[in-house]
Amino acid sequence: MIIRALEKNDLPSIHIINNEREMMAYWFEEPYESLDELERLYDKHLFDSSERRFVIEVAGEFVGVVELMEIDYIHRNCEIQIIVIKRFRGQGLAQKALRKGIEYAFSILNMHKVYLIVDVNNHPAVHIYKKLGFRQEGTMKDHFYTNGQYRDAYFMGILKDEVEFEYIK
Repeated sequence: MIIRALEKNDLPSIHIINNEREMMAYWFEEPYESLDELERLYDKHLFDSSERRFVIEVAGEFVGVVELMEIDYIHRNCEIQIIVIKRFRGQGLAQKALRKGIEYAFSILNMHKVYLIVDVNNHPAVHIYKKLGFRQEGTMKDHFYTNGQYRDAYFMGILKDEVEFEYIK
């Protein structure tokens, strides 16, 4: 498994994810985006220093994405997000990709903290985040609206000095 920079030719795979309502609910985003819109967003954000997008790949096959968002170079923190497509779930790939994303944030971007926001009912994701060392810092009530209802979310974070890089391979 590798992570690599998102390229324009990856957009058709991203388009599939963005048009799956269930997947976008995990990212608290509206589903159903046109490929044209996605291409315009890609061009718009190509040189945006506040985000980094990576493709997760296994044997040359698209598996998902891991993203560093809201990169703040003054306060040295950023948000991390991940999606692994259904048929690759349950293989430990999300955990491996998150480790690589965390390592990139801390060792390349010199972040002090990486955080994430997760639905309190997304138990598999919460389990993975805790296993990687993320700590629940708070619960945000009715923080996002998806599938016709407001949902609570955990705010979780990990600090650079809490990570041992030798386990990140």
